[in-house]
Amino acid sequence: MPPTTMAQALNAALRDALSADEAVVIFGEDVGTLGGVFRVTDGLTRDFGDHRCFDTPLAESGIIGFAIGMAMSGFRPVVEMQFDAFAYPAFEQIVSHVAKIRNRTKGALSVPIVIRIPFAGGIGGVEHHCDSSEGYYAHTPGLKVVAPATVADAYTLLRHAIADPDPVIFLEPKRLYFSRADIELTMGPPLGKAAIRRAGSDATLIAYGPSVDVALNSAAAAAEEGYDIEVVDVRSIVPFDDATITESVRKTGRCLVIQEAQGFAGVGAEIAARVQERCFHYLHAPVLRVSGFDIPYPAPKLEKLHLPGVDRVLDALDRLQWNDRADNRWATSV
Repeated sequence: MPPTTMAQALNAALRDALSADEAVVIFGEDVGTLGGVFRVTDGLTRDFGDHRCFDTPLAESGIIGFAIGMAMSGFRPVVEMQFDAFAYPAFEQIVSHVAKIRNRTKGALSVPIVIRIPFAGGIGGVEHHCDSSEGYYAHTPGLKVVAPATVADAYTLLRHAIADPDPVIFLEPKRLYFSRADIELTMGPPLGKAAIRRAGSDATLIAYGPSVDVALNSAAAAAEEGYDIEVVDVRSIVPFDDATITESVRKTGRCLVIQEAQGFAGVGAEIAARVQERCFHYLHAPVLRVSGFDIPYPAPKLEKLHLPGVDRVLDALDRLQWNDRADNRWATSV
């Protein structure tokens, strides 16, 4: 069998969820006959019928409103927003109703909706086709927010998200849709559990979604200089796995958080604060962040200057006060 792409893993998760539960329905713009812009829903209408996977009008607020009503009536809607910045017309519905119905009804009603959002950059998309909106959703109580970084997690996290009783914002890194892995798709760790992608002892790189590859490539580059860098994949932004990340940072004593979104008030800032609060007496240097700049996503030809890359991560590692390493060329004073 050829290696599985992330898009195929997501398709398999949707297929298995449709087969396992008659309450699961999939809808959104172009998800039916076309199979979605990124072909994630390819063949689902043909195989399960247009009452289980169907197209909607181009009206994101209407899509979410429809999903709320279906979820309140016992269905498990999985909706696609097509592109991250296309979701903003539905934002009011998401924060005012999807996130609050369980609380508003004192638990009498839940809305087990999965909102699939292709997010982040790296594809040279034009305006409104690339954004990193995870901060908006993570800041909204009542929503769970996940971002897979691997083919295996694309399957695992989507299956867990569909089965979850609460609404889940499922962020799919666009640049990774056609990444490949030769693996068997099985149910892995649940929401709320981070993963160690590379073990190390000198510093911890924390990332999620498309930034995990950047962290791994940076760790490999640092290894050529004799540095043993650990990489932690957050996987689940909300709920957040403090235990795994705290254990890693207490072991290494240094921490760098990588995110593609703009830095100010981002998810990376929350991670840095949580690490500092829980690991203060173990830290040999301040917790640092590498992020996108505080600007809208730039035009395609300038995107590579905006996105965090290995060089920017290595520059940040330079600032992690390696003075206790006598063999270190990066030794600095701050």
